[in-house]
Amino acid sequence: MCNNDEKKALGQATERGAIAAHQRPIPAGTPTCSFEVMTVKATDILMEEHQLIKRLLKVLDTAVQRLEQGQMLRPEFFLEVADFNLHFTDRRHHRKEEALFTSMVAHGLSAQTSAVALMPQEHRQGLVHNEDLRAMARRWQAGDDAARATIIAAVNEYAATLHQHIHEETHILFPIAKQILPPEAQDELAATFERIEREDIAADAHPNYRALVETLEHEVGLR
Repeated sequence: MCNNDEKKALGQATERGAIAAHQRPIPAGTPTCSFEVMTVKATDILMEEHQLIKRLLKVLDTAVQRLEQGQMLRPEFFLEVADFNLHFTDRRHHRKEEALFTSMVAHGLSAQTSAVALMPQEHRQGLVHNEDLRAMARRWQAGDDAARATIIAAVNEYAATLHQHIHEETHILFPIAKQILPPEAQDELAATFERIEREDIAADAHPNYRALVETLEHEVGLR
């Protein structure tokens, strides 16, 4: 077993929030503590990404409150939110989730199970709400002050959909996945997640997602 210093060394092997493989790389010379391995399930990776998405949802809730109180925000603020939703939430995170759902069906879960059948539909619904938000932000940016009110409605629609979606995955689908997926399936998913990360980086169009959320938190006074 590891002592406290060894556990700390292992915990520093990768930056929190940047897990891209089933086993975290361990620096040379770091004690391996007998047979203790830093193993991360696919669902753990997805749940950690949920934490970043929840931070953005809190940012949106605070931004809506400021608009309702007549306070100013940049129209570009909501364009940056829409970019995060498109590139991180949809093209990265939701792709990983859909790989998980496919693996769950391959390992015995019925494709007709309501949660599995609905999740991809909710992904598409969230993308539609996000594009509505982008369109309203562009109208506001172009000088249409009436778009401020429609932005509030678009944000509320998007946030409500995503909050419910995350709740269903956390309390229904992910516990099932942990029960039915064998270790080799977890390994395959980890490799798939890593490929998705590499493709996102290769696209050369992604920001530092965590830094972007922190910037938006500062703008609405959450930091």
